[in-house]
Amino acid sequence: MKICIYGAGSIGCYLGARLAVAGYDIDFIVRPKIKKQLQTYGLTVSDYQGFKKTIAANKLQMKDDPKEAAQANIILVCVKSASTEQVAYELKDILKKKTIIISFQNGLSNVGILKQILSNHIILEGMVPFNVVALENGVFHQGTDGALHVKKHEGLTELVNAFQKANLQIKQEQDMQAVQWAKLLLNLNNAINALSQLPLKQQLSIREYRQCLAMAQIEALNLLKKAKIKPAQLTPIPAQFIPTILKLPNTVFKIVSKKMLAIDPLARSSMADDLIAGRKTEVDWINGEVLNLAKQLKRQAPINEMLVQLIKQAESNSTPIAWSAQALKNKLITLET
Repeated sequence: MKICIYGAGSIGCYLGARLAVAGYDIDFIVRPKIKKQLQTYGLTVSDYQGFKKTIAANKLQMKDDPKEAAQANIILVCVKSASTEQVAYELKDILKKKTIIISFQNGLSNVGILKQILSNHIILEGMVPFNVVALENGVFHQGTDGALHVKKHEGLTELVNAFQKANLQIKQEQDMQAVQWAKLLLNLNNAINALSQLPLKQQLSIREYRQCLAMAQIEALNLLKKAKIKPAQLTPIPAQFIPTILKLPNTVFKIVSKKMLAIDPLARSSMADDLIAGRKTEVDWINGEVLNLAKQLKRQAPINEMLVQLIKQAESNSTPIAWSAQALKNKLITLET
């Protein structure tokens, strides 16, 4: 089985390296900047439980030509959502055999784009629940826990075994829409974390930031209920009860949510990483998905709409301003319906 990681950013490098350490044949399709970094330092993966392995640069199969993906049996698409259409056309030009393609990307619309353009291939939804931080010198660190999820398919037996050998739990699901919405509800914190400019654990320890997240989640949950979509349960606490937990006073929250706060102090959201690096964020594929659902239902989603606006303002500012917890709460609470 030959696996291609198409888009070797934080998630792509992490998943690919874990599989490579376990002995699997992995090709990385990388951007020049990442390639240069990995050629200099190699690729190191670590996690919050103490796992740490380095693959020497001369052992990495790094390519910058999309044509190399043509030899793969399975392609894991890990690019930012804004690049999905471009990647689909690149793959359409080179893939000669029927290939399994799994989208391990944020949001809900990427698989639809891939299916529309790559209609002769098997396109499956995937979901990465944990946070990966890109540290300096080619180090990618898993800061939170959780099992990978992928759309159930008979052709995935060998890949599932590979992830298990790499000590990455993976579950096959029939209803990936429910899983993706459950992940997206949690990811609504990405914008709040990015605006706070704090590590995730520190940000979630502050009640006013959690109240902001609760507002965004309640708005999304109300829309999902109207759309008759029930999010899957990815955490010990069902999705509909998480806002109540988030709003608890700090002392009570700390006791009730020990599992929720089992976060490495290094962890931060991918959206925070993007703002720090001056890159365009994926806010349109996270909070923006809530706006899309509201539009379909002819409803409004003012909390999530404001978070989209604030992130886009931060994107356009060369030095984004950190929002205090109270200031952000005051900004959002006037929009509550």
